[in-house]
Amino acid sequence: MRLAFATDTGTERAENQDYVDVFVNQKGLQLAIVADGVGGQNAGDVAATMAVSHIGNDWTKTNFDQVSTVRAWLVEQTIQENQEILKTANRYKTLQGMATTLVIAVILPDALVIANLGDSRAYLLRRDSILQLTQDHNLASELLRKGAITSEEAADHPGRHMITRQLGATEAANPDIQDMRIKEGDLLLLTTDGLGKALTDHEIIQIIQQADSISKAVASLITTANQQGTPDNVTALLGIQEGVGSQHASK
Repeated sequence: MRLAFATDTGTERAENQDYVDVFVNQKGLQLAIVADGVGGQNAGDVAATMAVSHIGNDWTKTNFDQVSTVRAWLVEQTIQENQEILKTANRYKTLQGMATTLVIAVILPDALVIANLGDSRAYLLRRDSILQLTQDHNLASELLRKGAITSEEAADHPGRHMITRQLGATEAANPDIQDMRIKEGDLLLLTTDGLGKALTDHEIIQIIQQADSISKAVASLITTANQQGTPDNVTALLGIQEGVGSQHASK
């Protein structure tokens, strides 16, 4: 998969607590990962950086290429990294309370394996359609899934800012793991919530379709989100599935 990614502080935050990168294992398989240090908590940027760098570097040491093995590995890695963040936070007073969201995509020749905790998202774009692959782990979304509020109420509910699953918050790490088939020409989009706070699904599709490269699409997504007043950092990673063996990532 050909990938491009970028991250931006945005217009309202003093620092960027998002982190994004791509790693390749010994079988040549890519792992794309996006993390968002959780809103205003102590050292959220440290937690995000730890999660991306630790999980990514561990991926480079693997040599497996089966969906079932990847799924099990992602569960193990998130549990392990959750403990590492908690241990580090307990060791240093200035890091106490740090946490991060996480969304990961492992890209196999004809499949994706997705893991997520929190409200950073993965989307699949195919032709003119866009599908949000991940479920947001925040209070508003949890209430919506239980039928306690409507989708209209969820859009403005104060609970949309309350993350219910993340790395570093509690002893339990419970990522959602899923896998799906992908086709040549499919687009994968990983984002932090700063993008979704400013752009609708329709706007995301339009911006990507109007760009003449995935790197320009990433830049345009971030620029437009900032222009439309996102209150947060903005990160986007976009990939297009090409023929088998096409591996490339650019910042």
